[in-house]
Amino acid sequence: MPPASPSPILRRRRLGTELRRLREAAGLTGDQVIERIGWASASKLSRLENGRSRPDPQDVRDLLDLYRADGALREELLAITQEAGDMRGWLRNYPVMTPQQRSFAELEAGCVEISEYNPVLVPGLLQTPGYARVRIASAREVDEAAGEPEVAEDIETEVRARQARQLLLTRAPDAPRYTAVLEEAAFGGRAGPPDVLREQLMQLCELAMLPNVALHVLPGDTRVADWYLPPTAFSLYRFADPQDPETLAIEGGFLNVMSTEVKALNRYKVVFEWLCTAALSASDTVSWLIQATGRLPDAAAPSTVASGPATAPTQRRGHHGRLTER
Repeated sequence: MPPASPSPILRRRRLGTELRRLREAAGLTGDQVIERIGWASASKLSRLENGRSRPDPQDVRDLLDLYRADGALREELLAITQEAGDMRGWLRNYPVMTPQQRSFAELEAGCVEISEYNPVLVPGLLQTPGYARVRIASAREVDEAAGEPEVAEDIETEVRARQARQLLLTRAPDAPRYTAVLEEAAFGGRAGPPDVLREQLMQLCELAMLPNVALHVLPGDTRVADWYLPPTAFSLYRFADPQDPETLAIEGGFLNVMSTEVKALNRYKVVFEWLCTAALSASDTVSWLIQATGRLPDAAAPSTVASGPATAPTQRRGHHGRLTER
């Protein structure tokens, strides 16, 4: 994969924040801006300032003229506008991508650090094809039982899209630092057939060898801080451009919420630190994963959702410590 491309969704948010700041500095209300520029839609400015629409370069130029933005800032914001609208250029980094996976991939692009916690699942960036098939198929069954329309992409296309996102972890030369805390319950018998779980555990061992990856298993009987129980899965994203806001993604079974609100981010940073402190160290986690692989029962026959054997690591190298299923 080529070096990190700026995330279009983050570029839109960054542009919106700067445009709002310039408007407020100019002492203008939204209605005054719309009247002076002559836009027909009253919501056009709101969508731009909230990063909800792909920006038109001429619209941004009109706003910058009105706000009398200086030359250096003007050029910077026009460059960000180009990046915010360049979906084709960004998607060239991915062999295949589905709409369901695109929002996660957009958020991950340009990251320098990703921190994730999941109480019941292996996160999407770590999943084997076999494990991903089980997760996607089970989510589709819920949709079907709830009478939701059939998803256009078949399961294999969705699996390939998830695998495309995983190239992020081995991207040269600027792969992000990735840290995950995984609950012991994520590897229980209800998570999938033994051969699927064995392959997943082996892949986690291999990924833990990467110098930019740190995995921590949290045993089920381990106390977190003062008996704290994390209520849901979440992810924290930090980006290469310090002006791009850190982002929190809170993952629910049927709904995901994203926020850049500083107070919420700080709370989840504290929780993640508690989780890392309570969990096994990175080296002890590898030992735990290997032992857990050995405890799995032998399957009489390969599962139809598995994708082939994985190779267990032979030596440890040092490193620093609808449904929207990921």
